[in-house]
Amino acid sequence: MKIFISAFILISLTHFSEAQIRYGQQDEKPEVNYRYPGEYKIGGIKVKGTSQLDHNALISLSGLRVGDNVKIPGDAITGAIKKLWNQGIMDDVSIHIEKIESNKVYLILQVKERPRLTRITFDGISKSHQDQLRSDVGLIIGRILTNATVKNAENVIKNFFKDKGFLGVEVNVARFQDSLLNNGAGLHFDVKKGNKVKIDKIHFIGNDHFSPRRLKKHMSETKEKVRFGLIGGLFNGVKKSISKNKEDSLISNPHRGIRNFLHEHINLNILSSSKLIKETFEEDKRGLIAFYNSKGYRDARMVKDTIYFTKDNDIEIRIEIDEGKKYYFRDIYWSGNYKYEDKVLSDILGIEKGEVYNLDLLNQRINYNPMGRDVSALYMDDGYLQFHVRPVEVLIENDSIDIEMRVFEGEQFTISDVIIKGNDQTSDHVIRREIKTLPGKKFSRTDLVRSNQSLAQLGYFDPQQIGMNPIINPEDGTVDIEYTVVEKSGTEAQLSAGFGGNSKLFGTLGLKINNFSARKFFKFKGWQGLPIGDGQTLQISAQSNGSSFQNYSMTFLEPWLGGKKPNALSFNLSHVINRLVDIENNTLGSLKLYSATIGLGTRLKWPDDHFNIQNSITYSLYEFNNYNNSLGITDGNSHSMTFNTTISRYSLDNPLYPKSGSTISLKASFTPPYSLFNKKDYSSIGNNEKYKFAEYHKWDFDASFFTPLAGDLVLHFKTSLGFLGSYSSETGIGPFERYRLGGSGIGSTGDFLVGSQPISLRGYENNSIVPFDSQTQIEGGVVFNKFTFELRYPISLGSPMIYVLGFVEAGNTWNNYKEYNPNQLFKTAGVGVRINMPGFGLMGIDYGHAFDTKIGNLVPTKNNFTFTIGGQNR
Repeated sequence: MKIFISAFILISLTHFSEAQIRYGQQDEKPEVNYRYPGEYKIGGIKVKGTSQLDHNALISLSGLRVGDNVKIPGDAITGAIKKLWNQGIMDDVSIHIEKIESNKVYLILQVKERPRLTRITFDGISKSHQDQLRSDVGLIIGRILTNATVKNAENVIKNFFKDKGFLGVEVNVARFQDSLLNNGAGLHFDVKKGNKVKIDKIHFIGNDHFSPRRLKKHMSETKEKVRFGLIGGLFNGVKKSISKNKEDSLISNPHRGIRNFLHEHINLNILSSSKLIKETFEEDKRGLIAFYNSKGYRDARMVKDTIYFTKDNDIEIRIEIDEGKKYYFRDIYWSGNYKYEDKVLSDILGIEKGEVYNLDLLNQRINYNPMGRDVSALYMDDGYLQFHVRPVEVLIENDSIDIEMRVFEGEQFTISDVIIKGNDQTSDHVIRREIKTLPGKKFSRTDLVRSNQSLAQLGYFDPQQIGMNPIINPEDGTVDIEYTVVEKSGTEAQLSAGFGGNSKLFGTLGLKINNFSARKFFKFKGWQGLPIGDGQTLQISAQSNGSSFQNYSMTFLEPWLGGKKPNALSFNLSHVINRLVDIENNTLGSLKLYSATIGLGTRLKWPDDHFNIQNSITYSLYEFNNYNNSLGITDGNSHSMTFNTTISRYSLDNPLYPKSGSTISLKASFTPPYSLFNKKDYSSIGNNEKYKFAEYHKWDFDASFFTPLAGDLVLHFKTSLGFLGSYSSETGIGPFERYRLGGSGIGSTGDFLVGSQPISLRGYENNSIVPFDSQTQIEGGVVFNKFTFELRYPISLGSPMIYVLGFVEAGNTWNNYKEYNPNQLFKTAGVGVRINMPGFGLMGIDYGHAFDTKIGNLVPTKNNFTFTIGGQNR
């Protein structure tokens, strides 16, 4: 019996081996002994079954060569089939023996090509979604279709709609033969999106120390849908709230109980999406654990989460949390520190014994503390580039944790070289003069950060792509600093526009070269492009609202006079023409202004090097010709010689979309006090003679603060205050440099731009909040106050940069100091969008709703939309 079984197994194995080796042999096969492999020389190789693929290429891919010796059956033949199959371009591969002559074998590679994609069609989705998916699925016309690429395309389509809230989406894929192309095939995707699924409720289990309301706040992307079920759920809700534990019950803790009840039945989540996206849901769960860790719950973990459909085909999420025990810091030890004593490091760390255990806070105080100094800054600002600290939990006892701070100080590094890359147009010296990390100085992290800010503030480079790379040279204890920049256009075609009274368009057309080079300008030989690269500014502009107003100006700025210190020299020339015209556009009167300004500014080192001071002298000549308008002067000339000084502080992290920092400025302007020494009787002369020489002193204060709230969401607060004064009570306050509020800060007719200062106030018409003095016939306020709150959120921080904003604004101007009342302000609120386009600068549109129709004698005109191209006024 045993002999019979052994013989049967041997015969079976022999036939199985022969069947495997015969892969695809033709019916009239040459005589080959499959039990005893023979060695043959390949006499020839043919390819059959392909119309698109190159035969020689297929033979080369198989690894078989004419003249090679092969065993049949053997590994060379099976290996050739595997190599061809692994290319992914075949539906079937086999090798046949055509004939055997003597010891030569002639082989046939029999292949079946996979079809090539010729068309993609969709059904069940919009054309816009079709266009987007054609690029997302990764299918390219003309490429070979494989099961893997088709399945991947199907998954991409499913995930695309799942990310939009269609969790039940179905995708059916069908191939169809393309009759116009041999071996061509099309793919048809039939998409059934189903209904959009929203998150109805998020439930928490095990959250003994934090309410669901508080935990949901830390899920930034996973939100519940809008609901307002206060009336329907009133009785059940109250009953449920009363029956809860003591901490949340309406009886023992009415405040918390009411809050939880309202949270359960009211959710006004209008601005956020309530769809479930797997990736962001996972991030939010990690965020919940991070929140627990920050509150001392070091061992907190996510036990499980469950997602289930409701009867309304929405979903509910149940998250089970194990909070664990709450821990506290006990003793913090330092080891490995030789440069600074333990007390110095502990004082900077600022964590006291008994504080709630928070590892994120600990790492922040070690590595980077946005609210103050950190331990790394202490060392890295003194050259210790390789410094790092590793906090180690050395003892956990009950609810207390001892930490050992293991310090590695490393050696002190000195800067050897500064390397600059990417500045194809901007000269090296323009960049180097802004950099704080100088060769020979000790390495400083603060200097590195400040250098980044300074380069960003230049406006010549993309702030998001400024790179700083310290290259350590350990053999000599030095470090090279490599800066990489991506230049952007230094030239802006300026176009500012706004609609004013009588629907007149007031606009500015100009050219601003932010990175001008006067040196290259005088070396011009033929057209070689604009002369740029030396960091100077040249601006030429023209303003007009038609025949009644024109303004022409030219400004030049050299920010580093002499090239060694940041002393800024500036020049400005301007000419303004303002005409009074009738309905037929005939000139009834005019005012012409000629003005020249020279200024010199410098950076200060005290209180810190964020401060600047700018001094300038301006001479203005006003020519009045039958000009019976808001300045109270009809004929003659007026002269103005003004000394201006401005102290400012600028510490924004990004000039285009600041997330942190501030700008503060105080500007004072003074004319000579003519009335104190010319002995005129101002009570007996008219305005034409009284204001022949402009006389005033003026003070303007502006402050803007930017605070990050969550991610890229930024709060911007701005306050402005200004007042105009006189040296003598006999002259009173003259007509020049008075304040006018409303709109974008661009006047309705342009006359206020001659000798007056515009202040924007969205929601109101341009130049509509203007006090009038009936005695002097002068328009304009002598004091103004304005407050602005904005919430900003970016849509894109690339190019173009786009952000949306919501604002609340209030401001007013008064004709005298006695009337000044900061509680009587014209209030407005609205939304807007800003787009910063290369070559054009900042463009914006705001919709503002004005709340006040009258304050005192002021009755401004409302104008909901404010449109600007270019910078905005105050």
